[in-house]
Parts: sequence; structure tokens; C-alpha cells
Amino acid sequence: MDLTSANQGKQHEGRNNGVKEITGLVFPTATLILQAPLYVFEGDSVVLRCRETAGVALTNVTLYKNDRLLAFLSNTSDFQIHQADLKDNGAYHCTGFKKGCRSVISNRVNIQVQELLHHPVLRANSSWPTEGEPVTLTCEIQLPPQRSDVRLQFCFFKDGQILGPGWSSSPEFQINTIWREDSGSYWCKAQTVTSRVWKQSRTSQIYTRRVVANVQMHTRPALELVFAGQELVLICSVDGVPGPVRILWYKTSKKQPMKAKIQNSLNEEFKISMVKKRDAGKYYCEANNSHLSFRSKPVTINVKVPVAPPGLTLSPPGDRAPEGDVVTLQCKAQRGSLPIQYQFFREDVFLKEIEVTSLRTSSFSFSLTAEHSGNYYCTADNGLGAQRSRAVHLSIITPVSSPVLTLSPPGPWAVEEDLMTLHCVAQKASPPIQYQFYHGDFTLGSSSIPSGVGACFSFSLTSEHSGNYHCTADNGFGAKHSEAVSLSVTVPVSRPVLTLRAPGAQTVVGDVVELHCEAQRGSPPIQCWFYRNDVTLESNSSLSGGGSSFNLSLTEEHSGNYSCEANNGLGVRRSDAVSLRVTVPLSRPVHTLRAPRAQTVVWDMVELPCEAHRGSPPIWYQFYHEDVTLGSSSAPSGGGAFFNLSLSAEHSGNYSCEANNDLGPQRSEVVTLNVLGELVLPTSSTNRD
Repeated sequence: MDLTSANQGKQHEGRNNGVKEITGLVFPTATLILQAPLYVFEGDSVVLRCRETAGVALTNVTLYKNDRLLAFLSNTSDFQIHQADLKDNGAYHCTGFKKGCRSVISNRVNIQVQELLHHPVLRANSSWPTEGEPVTLTCEIQLPPQRSDVRLQFCFFKDGQILGPGWSSSPEFQINTIWREDSGSYWCKAQTVTSRVWKQSRTSQIYTRRVVANVQMHTRPALELVFAGQELVLICSVDGVPGPVRILWYKTSKKQPMKAKIQNSLNEEFKISMVKKRDAGKYYCEANNSHLSFRSKPVTINVKVPVAPPGLTLSPPGDRAPEGDVVTLQCKAQRGSLPIQYQFFREDVFLKEIEVTSLRTSSFSFSLTAEHSGNYYCTADNGLGAQRSRAVHLSIITPVSSPVLTLSPPGPWAVEEDLMTLHCVAQKASPPIQYQFYHGDFTLGSSSIPSGVGACFSFSLTSEHSGNYHCTADNGFGAKHSEAVSLSVTVPVSRPVLTLRAPGAQTVVGDVVELHCEAQRGSPPIQCWFYRNDVTLESNSSLSGGGSSFNLSLTEEHSGNYSCEANNGLGVRRSDAVSLRVTVPLSRPVHTLRAPRAQTVVWDMVELPCEAHRGSPPIWYQFYHEDVTLGSSSAPSGGGAFFNLSLSAEHSGNYSCEANNDLGPQRSEVVTLNVLGELVLPTSSTNRD
């Protein structure tokens, strides 16, 4: 419907904004008029029209919303809002231009979009239904009078899931039978068919109450009177379960129903025509109406059976047990109805009586003493005749005490190559006893002794046998260790070796020489003595072995034969002799001339002697004339040397000599020789004549 904006409010006192009122009707008289619907609801398609009066031509017609440009209407005077909602609320007007650029403004129209749909309300005929009842959900909603003909569709939800086929024109949804799992949060939606305007209800909680049923199971005859071979009837009574009921029978050992029937009556029976032992167990029944299941409490069927011959076992197992241990006698009948009376015997002497009502096993424990050795048996009786077990023999063993280890010969010290005997004995133990001997963690040997006299182990001592020894004793109930015994094996010293340690290849006066005496074998401490030509020089003691040393600052008198002795209390041993020669450096040699006369002349024979008064032989001498070698000579045993020279005139000059014994040459002082011409003998007077 298109109405002018003047129809949206009553005008007063004749003309107002170009609108004229005549007998209750309003006619526009303005040049430019904005037309809009009287009512606008959500989802409506709204047309806004800017109209000029007849004979007026306008250009640049523009539509404004809240004084802000909305659209240019140059080609058409209509503006359409396709689906109105709250964002379209506001004040609208339009403008245009006449000839001469005169601006024309229309009337102002206020558009208020009204809510088409209010939030629906979900109602249920019962918020606390009982399982199996029908429930009707209704989605209630009010439409405004102006839109009472709007077509709606509805959809129902539970916990976020759509119920039924989805959208429907009916505001009701039927739950034919509600169950416990149907409890939850429900809501609905309503929407228009054409414009798709929709609203959602608040959630409503529906709580389904569980059916109170009474399912019980009974037996005929009573439970305590069920015997093998007779008929047993199981009766399931059901009360409070709606609809046709299916009865299912269960035995807990099979997990599958024994029998299933459709029954309208409230009582049902299950028969076992001849009860066997395998029929014993727990039974229960279940009432099921295709959706609900109700289970009875289980009933335990015990089929009474005569007791089988029991078996007697010992714990811990075995026919030997140590004194002081706790042993358990267990008597068990593999077959037989409870209760069972058990009795325990040793050598036909009654020990204990025990009645069991839940298991076919009985046990009896006691601490063992030596008197408990013997034959044991038990009996079982459940009123249908006593049965006896086979006898079990039990021997009580005294565990070994901690053994004592002794050495022979006694004492912590022994000499290499002595025969050593280890003796191990446990003062208290039941034979046979296994003994083992140890050196440190190394096993030496073992011995099994049928009586309690102990065991021995003998061996010849070597130096490696020093250390700690212990033994163990075991008679099958845990090895016991003796205390450790320490043994030190003393080794006699071997023949020592004397070595001379000098700073150089030759020993020279002033050198310090180390005399080292060492025995390769021998237990410390070792005392060493040093000798020169059988004269004692010094003695030293080596507390940990490795030899002893003695330092000697050499003089010329230290040349000679040296030896040493070693002793660790088990005998003295002497080394081989070692010869030491102390080399003496040469003194400066003395060089002289021996001539036949005081004045030497040509053809004289001159002897040039050279001698170093101190120094170790052999000595080499070298003779020089003006540093030119004349010749050489050696003195193997020491002393001096000489050189003979037949003089010529050229032999005048300086002479010297040099001595050397490999410890460095020594040069003499210079001796000068003047050689005269030939000697002229005087002639006699006779000859002159």
C-alpha cells in the first residue's frame, strides 16, 4: 500500500509543510513528496517513492537517510528495501532541482521496522514423564494483528539435534514413547515460509523418570536342599514392567540366555529336570519389554556332591625343611559340596581340625622343630563319608651355622713353598654339608662331607697366595660364610744384583756413583749391605722392596771390586762382584831437554822427555817443535815418554809436549833450544907444524 507521508500523522490548523487537510483526508500540495508504507515489519519489501507534483520537472533527485546520502534516483523515483530489518530504521527525505537550479526538499518520513515474530515458547504436556509415556511438544508464538495471515513453519530440537523430519507447518511434535535416554534440553524454532524470518525459543528441560519394577527369582526346592539327580525349578516373578514382557534366563558362567519367551503373565518357570554338578553356579532372570530391561538379584545354586579324596601339599614344597621355618600343610578336595570338615595328622596323631564353607581348601601352619620330622596326612568329610589323603614325609633339617676357618700351620705368616692346610667346620648343621674354600673371590676347591667333622684343603704356597681367605658351608638351605682370615706369604730373597750407575761411560775422580742392590724376589723389608774388596761400606733397609741404593763420591782410592748382600730374615744372599776403575785426569806434563853439553850444536843427539806425574794410564804423549808435530809415544802403564832428536841448524826454537788419557789433553810449558854451528876441535902444535 502506497500512502503519502502526510497520512503518518495528523496535521493541524490548515496548511503545514505543503499538506492540505479536507474533511479528515490529507492531500499533499508540496512540489516534491516522499511516499512510504504506513507499517513496516521484519522481512517486508519496502518501496520509497519521490513524486513531483503535476507539471513540475525535477532533476538530480536524491534520497537521504538520517541526512546522509543513500541513493541517486535520476532514472526512477523508486527505492526498494528487499527485506526490512532493524538496520533500516531512520528518517528519510529526498531532494531535487527545478529549472534555474532551485533546490526542492521533500517531507521527512520516519520508518520504524516492527518485530514480526516474538520469541516462541516451547511447552510440553509433562516435564517429568515416566518411561513409556507419550509426550507432546508445542511451539507457541504470537503474530501482530496486521500480519495475522503470515504462514509459519516449525522445527524442534534436542541437545542440538533436529527431531523428526525437520521443518513442518504444525506447531506440535509428538514423542510417542519417551525413555530415560530421551531426557535433555529441548527447544523449537518458528520461521516465515516466504521471508525466512525466524525466532528460537528458550531451552526447556525434560526429565524422564525410570519405571520402578520388581523382578525376583525363587527356586523349588529351597537352595539348601538341591542335590545332584533331582529336579530344580527356577521361578522369575515380574511386577511393574509395562507392555508385553520377554523373560530371559542367565547363568553367569555362559553369558548367553538359557531360555527366552514372550509372556504376558507375570510368572515364568525354568526347569532343570536332573541337576548335575556342572549346573551349580549363579543364576538370574531379566524382564525386557523391547526397550527397558530389569534384572533380578543372582541366586547361587550349590549342588551337593560327596567329597573326593583330598590331596595334602607342603608349602614351601619339598620333603626337607629347615628348623625354624614356618611350613603350611594344605589339604584340598577337588570335588565335594560345602561345608567340608578337614583334619590333619602326623604319625596318626591328631593335630588340627578346620571346617571350610566357601572353598574346598584348608591350610594349617606351624614353626618347625627337630621333633616335627615324620609322615603327615589329612582327611576331608562333608557328611557323606570321610576321605583320606596320601601320606607326605617331612624331614626337619638344621641349617648350617656360620663356619670357622683355621690355618695350619697357624698364624698370619708363612714361607713360600710351605704346605698350607685350610680347615672349615660348621659347629651346627644337618649333614651332608658342602664346603667351599675361597682366596678373595676366587674359588679354590669344594668338598662334600657326609658328617659334621669339617673339610680341609691343602696347597703349596707361592707369593700369589697372600691375601684373605674364607669358606662357606651349605646343606641346602642357604650358604653361610666364615669370617675372613688374612695370610701373608714371606718369600726368601733371591741372589741380589749390584749395579753401578755413573754419570758417564768412564768413572772419573769427583763423580758421584750410585751403587744399587736389588733382589728380584723376596718379601720386604729387605736389608742390604754394600762392600768394596770385602770391606763394609754401608747398609740400607728397603721397607717395600725395589732394592736399596748407596751413593759414593769417587776418589782415586775407590777403584776395586764391589758387591752387596740382601737379607729379609730368611737367609743372606750375596751378589756377584762388580769391578770399578776410577780414572784420574792427567796433570800438566813436564817437558825437559837432555843434551850432551851445555851448548847444543849440530849433530848432537838430544833426548826430549815428557811426563805427567798424575793421571790414569794408558797415556799418549805428543811432541811439538813450534807446534809442528815431531812424533808421539805411549805409556801403557803410566809414567813418562821421550823423543830423541839428532840436531840440525833448523832445530833451534821452542819445544813442548802434550799428554792425553781420554779425559782431555794437557800441554807442557815451552822449552827453548838453541843449536850452534858445527863443533871445531882444537889442533895440537905438532899438527900445526
